[in-house]
Amino acid sequence: MRRIAAHYLIDRRRITARPIITLDDDGRIVGVEQWERLDAMPHTEFYSGALTAGFVNAHCHIELSYLRGAIARGTGFAGFARAIGQVRGLYSDEERVQALCAADRQMWQEGVQAVGDIVNGTTSYPMKQQSRIRYHSFAELFGLRSDVDSISSLVGQSDTTPTPHSIYSLQDAPFRRVAAQAGDAPLSIHFMESPDEQALFRGEGSLAAWYERMGWQCDFLHYGSPARRLVESLPRSARLMLVHACCVGEEDVTLLEEYFANPIAWVLCPQSNDYISGLRPPVELLRRHNALICLGTDSLASNDNLSMLEEVKRLAEVPLAERIEWATMGGARALGMDAYLGSVEVGKRPGLVLIEGFTGESLTAEATARRII
Repeated sequence: MRRIAAHYLIDRRRITARPIITLDDDGRIVGVEQWERLDAMPHTEFYSGALTAGFVNAHCHIELSYLRGAIARGTGFAGFARAIGQVRGLYSDEERVQALCAADRQMWQEGVQAVGDIVNGTTSYPMKQQSRIRYHSFAELFGLRSDVDSISSLVGQSDTTPTPHSIYSLQDAPFRRVAAQAGDAPLSIHFMESPDEQALFRGEGSLAAWYERMGWQCDFLHYGSPARRLVESLPRSARLMLVHACCVGEEDVTLLEEYFANPIAWVLCPQSNDYISGLRPPVELLRRHNALICLGTDSLASNDNLSMLEEVKRLAEVPLAERIEWATMGGARALGMDAYLGSVEVGKRPGLVLIEGFTGESLTAEATARRII
């Protein structure tokens, strides 16, 4: 048994003073109380700061960790996509593995308990088998000339399900086929990251120009918009994680939230968006719709770190307890892990994180997170 006390607990949109949490030897919570006099409670560990459940990084590409610092900031969406293709062949297999293992260790130390990770190859699987972090891998189908069979070897890996990369990068038949193969698992789809995705359906923007230069034709433009394509291609029972969503509008959110029976998980990656384009996710729009929001870091190709706390800091206009819920329970719900992760409740094994640099209402610019359990 361990008894952990602190100044505050941030959990389920509440900030509670003087928490004391009792855990068994497996890290399962057996009691959540408040202390009055710590000097009367022997064998209690006290930490100065705020406790939270372990973080859930709902969107990551850990296999791209070797690209940290390789792509310039501010290139825009099309420039970033081109740069990925230009630099990804410049690194050895050893450099790739070393980088992703280091990223995994850093996330664990900073309190990440689970990750929704995009995979395009098998590089990360040996690390995941040894990691203390719980990974759900999404085998991503990408490319206008691709077919679902190209990811069959990935889908056979442990804790891996298929997903379309995006609305704009797959023709109609493979998009529908990969979504159907996912079954009850969530689909993690890059969605409306830039204005070019909507513009493509009008035959405009950098995506349309790129496809024209390559001589590629899209057979899905008749849907009229990215949101309409989702509604007309997927069953109402589909579980969606829509990533980035910087350019969604009121009409898009209303259409999607009204059509799908399961809550859509809107995965915000503010640091990545700032790195690539300077765009901001539509936080207030999603909050007005009482949407399920979670946070991700994206990859080190478009981020300086994989710190969930830094993602939380970027959305300072939102009350802190709400942001912490996005970084914990939001991701756990999106990945179907909320029965045992995401909140500090008896019976769960969510991990415990200490945030230092918490004033009682907000985070300082220098606030840090580190794992306690």
